[in-house]
Amino acid sequence: MKELAVLGAGSWGTALAIALAPRFASVRLWARDETKAREIAAARENRLYLPGFRLPEQVSVSHDMAATLDGAGIVLSVIPSRYLRPALTHAASYLNERVPIVSATKGIEEETLCRMSQVVAQTLHTPESQIAVLSGPTFAAEIAAGEPAAVVIASKEAARAGEIQQAFATPALRLYASSDVVGVEIGAALKNIIAIGAGICRGLGLGSNSVAALITRGLAEITRLALVMEGNQRTLSGLAGLGDLVLTATGNLSRNRSLGVQLGEGRRLPQILADTTMVAEGVGTCRAAHQLGRNYRVDLPIVNKMYEVLYEEKDPRVAIRELMDRPLTSE
Repeated sequence: MKELAVLGAGSWGTALAIALAPRFASVRLWARDETKAREIAAARENRLYLPGFRLPEQVSVSHDMAATLDGAGIVLSVIPSRYLRPALTHAASYLNERVPIVSATKGIEEETLCRMSQVVAQTLHTPESQIAVLSGPTFAAEIAAGEPAAVVIASKEAARAGEIQQAFATPALRLYASSDVVGVEIGAALKNIIAIGAGICRGLGLGSNSVAALITRGLAEITRLALVMEGNQRTLSGLAGLGDLVLTATGNLSRNRSLGVQLGEGRRLPQILADTTMVAEGVGTCRAAHQLGRNYRVDLPIVNKMYEVLYEEKDPRVAIRELMDRPLTSE
């Protein structure tokens, strides 16, 4: 029953703090914004990002990084990808170098094209053997509600994955250990882009046939990129690949799918982003994945069309038509 530090008080960080609270003597939840930290602490509820779920007694909330990390046995990072590097750079001086780090952020850093575990290693000067990544088909509200779910915990060090697996397992949260950090992180990141495309299909009034085709071919793209980056194909057919992709591309609670629906209905990206407090990781990840495809010379037609919709103002209907008009090939 170690002390757990959770960095990031968005919906996912708050949900994990709630779900894992029974497993730890205390859970310290760090919020980037000091005002938000005080509000959550006073209300015992994250009314902005996860309303309706009361924080357990053993969960405390703070903006003080030093206090959050002091004595922590495990650090769980759930900071959005665009804020991760500066936040962990700040955390580095307060962190015990022997403490295991778990990354639950899904994305790719736009400027460097680094995966999230790579950002963790670089900023905290932590060996890869101490880092694990957590991913799988989960919606924050359902995790906070205690509904059954299964996720993957991956680390290049098998003992590290096993340690976190045992520490985080609850009657409602089942963890499967893996050594394929690359496959888990690429699956987690790129599924958000495909989910935007699936949302566009719905926003355009297209039916289930279109969405199913997009999901299936999207999985093929994710797998191609993961393999060239030395991921494992089996990972992409499991929870961190297919499972997470199907949930995010079809579930009504998906932020990325919702963003895509609005794009399909004719709204502009700046309008959509201005109207939401939630982070849709697929937007930034799309730019990074588009560049990764070019760097590795991997064919990513759906990713590339989503890039054109998001960053070049291509009409979503035209993007879908161009995907269908590509030269015929074998599966």
